[in-house]
Amino acid sequence: MVLAAGLGTRMKPLTDDRPKALVAVAGRPLIDHMLDRLADAGVETAVVNVHAFASRLEGHLRQRVAAPRIVISDERGELLETGGGLRKARPLLGDDPVLVANIDSVWTENGPSAVDALAQAWDPERMDVCLLLARLDQALGFDGAGDVFIDEDGRLSFRGQAASAPLAYMGVHITKPGLVDDGPEGPFSLATIWRRLAAEGRLFGVVLDGYWMHVGDPQARDAAEARLR
Repeated sequence: MVLAAGLGTRMKPLTDDRPKALVAVAGRPLIDHMLDRLADAGVETAVVNVHAFASRLEGHLRQRVAAPRIVISDERGELLETGGGLRKARPLLGDDPVLVANIDSVWTENGPSAVDALAQAWDPERMDVCLLLARLDQALGFDGAGDVFIDEDGRLSFRGQAASAPLAYMGVHITKPGLVDDGPEGPFSLATIWRRLAAEGRLFGVVLDGYWMHVGDPQARDAAEARLR
């Protein structure tokens, strides 16, 4: 599932006439960067949720000829955030584990595919969610103090009261979709579920071997383009 329904408020004025998913980085819309990454990893079908400028995004997606096949989850009526969006899309996703990806994440790789590495690390016996992570010293556009720590087995713990943590969530993860079934009606965040799973030892992560660009505002977009050049 590709989460593309956001308003893109921080990306204004680039989102005055388009969804954030269609803001271009190095000549390609953000959503195409992500869909191409997923296709390279073997993803055949992607559920894409839409809200802001939904018709324009749907029109762009209809023009794509490359994989993956696109299925729309329509959130025109209400923006549902990450958890609510996944819950609404459940009938389209089924019960098997799914890759979930934001559209504001661009990266370069030093070796094998990061999405492949995430998929290979997935172990449903030990984990309920596995996050793709970036080292803060190998990232741009992320203005926080880090999200998580990782132990030698790949288990994650949140920063909590610590001044900083070395790793940031890159906006791509694998999850058991049934985790959202008991969530509230309407909008809610996946982060509330992840914090509970971390306390239970069921939240894991994989660290990117490469450089991550979080494209959250126009300045980060410009910096990402400069980095890719």
